Amino acid sequence: MPSAFQTKGSQKLPRATKSFARQKSAHAEEPKITPTDLFARFTQWFLKRDQQPFTFQQEAWKAMAAGNDGLLHAPTGTGKTLAAWLGALGRSYTVPTEHEKPGIRIVWMTPLRALATDTAHALEEPLADLTDTFGKCWQVGTRTGDTSAADRRRLRQNWPEALITTPESLSILLSLEDSQEIFADLDTVIVDEWHELLGTKRGVQTELALSRLRAIRPKIITWGLSATLSNLDEAVTALVGPQRSKHAHLIEANVPRNLEFSTLIPEPIERFPWAGHLGLRLLPQVIEALERASTTLAFTNTRSQAERWYDAIRNARPDWKDKLALHHGSVDRELRNGAEAGLRNGTLKCVVATSSLDLGVDFGPVEQVLQIGSPKGIARILQRAGRSGHAPGAVGRLICVPTHALELIECAAARIAAAAGSVEPRRPLTNSLDCLSQHIVTVACSGGFREQELFEEVQGTVAFAGLDKQSWRWALDFAARGGHALSAYPDYCRIKERFGRWYIASPALARRHRMNIGTITSNATVNVKWCRGGRLGTVEEAFISRLNTGDRFLFAGRPLKLFRFDGLTAWVKRARGSHGIQVPRWNGGRMPLSTLLSAAVLEQVRLAGEIRDTPPTRPLPQETEAVAPLLATQAQWSRLPTEDTLLIERTRSRDGHHLFIFPFEGRLVHEGLAALLAWRIANQTPSTLTLASNDWGFELTGAKQLKLDARDFRKLFKPGQLLKDLCACLNGTEMAKRQFREIARVAGLIQGGTRSAKQTQASAGLIFDVLSEYDTENLLLKQARHEVLEQQFEFQRLSESLDAISEKEIVVIDTPRLSPLAFPIWAEQIQSRLTTQNWRERITQMAEELEQAART
Repeated sequence: MPSAFQTKGSQKLPRATKSFARQKSAHAEEPKITPTDLFARFTQWFLKRDQQPFTFQQEAWKAMAAGNDGLLHAPTGTGKTLAAWLGALGRSYTVPTEHEKPGIRIVWMTPLRALATDTAHALEEPLADLTDTFGKCWQVGTRTGDTSAADRRRLRQNWPEALITTPESLSILLSLEDSQEIFADLDTVIVDEWHELLGTKRGVQTELALSRLRAIRPKIITWGLSATLSNLDEAVTALVGPQRSKHAHLIEANVPRNLEFSTLIPEPIERFPWAGHLGLRLLPQVIEALERASTTLAFTNTRSQAERWYDAIRNARPDWKDKLALHHGSVDRELRNGAEAGLRNGTLKCVVATSSLDLGVDFGPVEQVLQIGSPKGIARILQRAGRSGHAPGAVGRLICVPTHALELIECAAARIAAAAGSVEPRRPLTNSLDCLSQHIVTVACSGGFREQELFEEVQGTVAFAGLDKQSWRWALDFAARGGHALSAYPDYCRIKERFGRWYIASPALARRHRMNIGTITSNATVNVKWCRGGRLGTVEEAFISRLNTGDRFLFAGRPLKLFRFDGLTAWVKRARGSHGIQVPRWNGGRMPLSTLLSAAVLEQVRLAGEIRDTPPTRPLPQETEAVAPLLATQAQWSRLPTEDTLLIERTRSRDGHHLFIFPFEGRLVHEGLAALLAWRIANQTPSTLTLASNDWGFELTGAKQLKLDARDFRKLFKPGQLLKDLCACLNGTEMAKRQFREIARVAGLIQGGTRSAKQTQASAGLIFDVLSEYDTENLLLKQARHEVLEQQFEFQRLSESLDAISEKEIVVIDTPRLSPLAFPIWAEQIQSRLTTQNWRERITQMAEELEQAART
């Protein structure tokens, strides 16, 4: 609510009094203050804090005051928030209001609702010292999914001048019948962390919401803030729309952050690594690193990994019990708030977190960041390194903690690429018809629309710039009657046409639609609560349903024992000890190496190979030098892969005959290639093959030897009929049916709520079957098939990898035993089919045998 974020000296005033006070304070001085004078006051505010505004901040103020759209691209921690906020304030000051009782002047969109409170505090800070310019009644309010019903009612009675919100909550506001009035005085929209939204359905939702705001208020300006992007022109166009992008400003800050990267090097380096094996072996070195800093932010790539590391650090240093915290998306919000407060005031020694703390207002006390495991992407290592070193004159520090030996090379490649300025692009999504269907109903709820006007409005976005009339009419018909197959059911007839204008069919449908607005979909979760009262967070239903009463598991940094599970809530008690305890696994942990980082890894392997033959022209990175014995053994038993060759190894073990193939295209692409190759081989020679993959390559294992040479592999890797073959080998219909659940939820065919995953999937599956039989041209079915391939296997990247392989030399080598690069892939396969104790013993035994062979 606004009153929680009033500037100093402000008072709660009735709406009319508040508006009059603001108009008097602002308009009384308007003729006396020019934009130049206003910028001078901003500069004085910086000087009082012993700071000087950067050139890019001043450029942003001027561009916004002139009424220009744009994107501000600057490293994390260099002052993007102040640049945009003061520019927006200046814009609102210089643009007179058109109504007696002005409402929202600035919308600040954040990608995470958890960031709203910190953002509000950051925006309010300069207001407290600029009351002589803006008056005492400027308020900053928040409206997110965490806003209580009472606060929402108070907001509607008295909107703040600046509203912090999320894409979902903004869409809800746009669905209200009085949305035109709510945003009638809007001057500026700021989209924070635009790079996080771009390339997602939430980004599509943001584009559609911005197009709606421009229809309501054509003169608003839109600015995005970004830290890690390479395709900046594309990002600007998606933000402001193709037409307005021609005149939009792109401001890049020439303010390099002083960042230092280092890596913990284990001793000794094993020549036969496997995923996760090395991680906790480095715990003593991690503890030493934590002791050297007052506050550390330790990032992991998965929530399961965060739980394990938090537990390990706590057990290693019980005296830090009250100085440690855990932060990830499944932990209860109150616990996350406590962790953030501890980071903010410097009372915590270490917070172990996932990407839940990648974004947001910076925490000044954080001196260093740990990256546990490979960063997987160059943008990610830059983003996380930038979360440290925000005290005056401080240096941002990131320490990589590899979880196996090959990740040493990935860490070296990532930091070198980051220092060179390489960053991955993020491509905007197009033609997400489930998002369009949702938006059509949203606009119908807010007073209706004329078909041609909304069509042109939607076409003004990058997401739907290529939308043709046929697809548009299909989407409109789908919202009006559910398409051909569902027209007999009233619940799917959501909008109706009256006198040339489309409206929501009933108030009940409008209420239901608002409850389900959004594009964030996830697996069904259950609450985890103490038997004595109190909530710990949520875990996925699939995990908890496998447990029996009395089973122990680690969650929210605590060893727990399941007392009762009633279908919606897991009631727990505290368990003793955490040895041998289960850790929940969440979907979303299949993070692949990015294309850029994969290429950088191959370059490090090439450099390591060259040093064996010729003296190096420059020293190798310490990480690459540390794994030189591993790569030397690889070269001796097989050869090193290069960017111009596709290395294929054939070997035999007691498990059967193995093919190891190393495209270096990331885990998801390798999973798709493995399935594709196995299917094509089986079509030629009936055989049963076992598949496994990691970020470097994949494996096919069978009982019989596959007599294939380089020419055979060339045919097997042909790009032709890729889509058809991939769908056939992966049971594409069943996979598309599962993906359709998410599309159906966004499009409004099924509702969210407390139903179990089985119930939701059953409903979506039934609709999928009906549409497949009676409405075969339904465009959502086509979208489901496309999305499942892209999400599961990065289909576009997979297709490009086959094109690249067609240009490479294929090298097939018979190896006497598992090579150092093949061993971790083999270990992945063993882990997937043996019990915990057995696979550890088996992998350790094999590693010892191979190590012995390497020494002889």
